[in-house]
Amino acid sequence: MPIYEYQCEKCGHQLEKLQKMSDEPLKDCPECEEPALRKLVSAAAFKLKGTGWYETDFKDNSKKKPDTKTTDKKESDKKVTPAKETKPEKKDKPVSKD
Repeated sequence: MPIYEYQCEKCGHQLEKLQKMSDEPLKDCPECEEPALRKLVSAAAFKLKGTGWYETDFKDNSKKKPDTKTTDKKESDKKVTPAKETKPEKKDKPVSKD
């Protein structure tokens, strides 16, 4: 539902009202009670109601994400040694009989 901003042209009072788009605009100022409210043009604002709008609505508490900021000490303590290169054995040249 959109939140509309109004300003009274008589007394200058400003207010916000949560209304359906199909609702009629407000006319009477709640401060001076004159029919002088004018709808202001402002940034769109709306209120999300119901479930499914928040990150917490879909989280399963039994499954927690691993903390990416800390590393597992056991994993970080392991030293990784590079694999040794194996070279093919050199075969001796056949001895020529001359």
